[in-house]
Amino acid sequence: MVRVLVSDKLSDEGVKILEDVGFSVDCKYKLSPDELKKIIGEYQAIAIRSGTRLTKDVIERANNLKIIGRAGVGVDNVDVDAATKKGIIVMNAPGGNTISTCEQTFALILACARNTPYAYVSLKNKQWERSKFKGVELYSKILGIIGLGRIGKEVAKRGLAFGMEVLVYDPFVSEELAGKAGAKLAELTELLKNSDFITIHTPLTPQTKSLISSKEFSLMKPKAFIVNCARGGIIDEDALYQTLKEKKIAGAALDVFSKEPVTNFKLLELDNLIVTPHLGASTEEAQANVAVEIAHCIKDALLGKAIRNAVNYVQLDAETYKIIEPYSKLSEKMGKFTSQLVKGGVKEIKISYLGEISSYKVDVLGAAFVKGFFSNQLESDVNYINALEIAKARGVKVEQIKRSQEQEYVNSIKVEVITDKEKKILEGTLFANKESRFVKMDDVYVEIAPSEFMLVINNQDKPGVIGFLGTVLGEHKINIANMSLGRCTLEKTALTILNLDAPLSEEVIKEISSHPSIVSLKFVTL
Repeated sequence: MVRVLVSDKLSDEGVKILEDVGFSVDCKYKLSPDELKKIIGEYQAIAIRSGTRLTKDVIERANNLKIIGRAGVGVDNVDVDAATKKGIIVMNAPGGNTISTCEQTFALILACARNTPYAYVSLKNKQWERSKFKGVELYSKILGIIGLGRIGKEVAKRGLAFGMEVLVYDPFVSEELAGKAGAKLAELTELLKNSDFITIHTPLTPQTKSLISSKEFSLMKPKAFIVNCARGGIIDEDALYQTLKEKKIAGAALDVFSKEPVTNFKLLELDNLIVTPHLGASTEEAQANVAVEIAHCIKDALLGKAIRNAVNYVQLDAETYKIIEPYSKLSEKMGKFTSQLVKGGVKEIKISYLGEISSYKVDVLGAAFVKGFFSNQLESDVNYINALEIAKARGVKVEQIKRSQEQEYVNSIKVEVITDKEKKILEGTLFANKESRFVKMDDVYVEIAPSEFMLVINNQDKPGVIGFLGTVLGEHKINIANMSLGRCTLEKTALTILNLDAPLSEEVIKEISSHPSIVSLKFVTL
């Protein structure tokens, strides 16, 4: 008999789904790590929330475990690498809190508009101050949404229902997709300048950390409000404090903080900030939804019907996987790399597999590229299983092409990313030691290994640029690990790509950009 351990409180609906198909379900909560180690080997699946930590030590004892199901979005409390090596599929439930978080967002928007919390406190203190709490209507106002994922789309629907005009900033959304959501696509600066209410719905990534800081606040209307129910850290809290203290905008509402439980208590002293303790997913329905979703995922996987919402699963036999795995890593790095270079809303991704590699099942390589491409821009649930579906849902056409005839390399992957503003081409291959290399970018030949910190520069093909780069980076104690140079003779330009040993500050980036021969510059993190 299939046995399932539920180690964190799951709704009755979720447990019933597992029991109805004949699984034996044991609900044992608040187990210590030692207690969990003793019994986990008896089960084929485990359902958890945030309370149970599945560390490497615990997973090593899970000799019969096939599925780990996390009733929620994040899997931070699971050692996914250890589970993968053990052959255990890790699943999550990313969709269950969409409506809950959306409604919390609008609750805070309305609270800002009508001064509800302040009026409540005043009246509880036996004060009747109607004139003091005069608010504003949402009708005919502009709602700016940063990030048009699942939650962003639902917020857009509700904004339209209130008679608002909706602007959207999302660098990976096309005008067509924004239009389908009833919104107009805008650049971030345009959205900030024109919106009356701004709400954030992006993940916290290196690209979105402190996305809204002093510069961005300075662009906003004096009567504007900003709301964050996404992740703490996207709004620079120090900059927000100063902006609200000086009353440069009308107000803000936060459900999330850079450190939780909240430690930045000076924020709580402000009289134009509404705060809630991360209640976005805290509804009975959301808790039930994630339990039902993960129960269905566990049930279907154990019955051999389908594998959904897996964060670490690639469906290949062992021998094929050995061949495909290094290309999968290359493809994912190519996705992360190009996502940080392209401009505009993505419309199409063409992936060509050249040479012997085309004879294998390459869908996983396409999924790896798309996973890498969207991983820094979207919710944390982008994985090998759902990456292609996420691209489709966002109006991005993904075409995969096999070409068995050997080209310039025995095997290579060539990608074309087409946006509403440009086309970006990148080709990569593996060297004999299976190390990844980028070998061509647009029409320029290069040879560079992807690394954690990379600097990509287009410059006029003139003397002195390389010396300038070395001088500036040296002065700031930034070591150049490797460098690749390529020339576009017709345009008299050059492509310079550097591997760096450390990240670049905004100060260094501005200093390098100031050189008259630098046409464009992008600091990329992989």
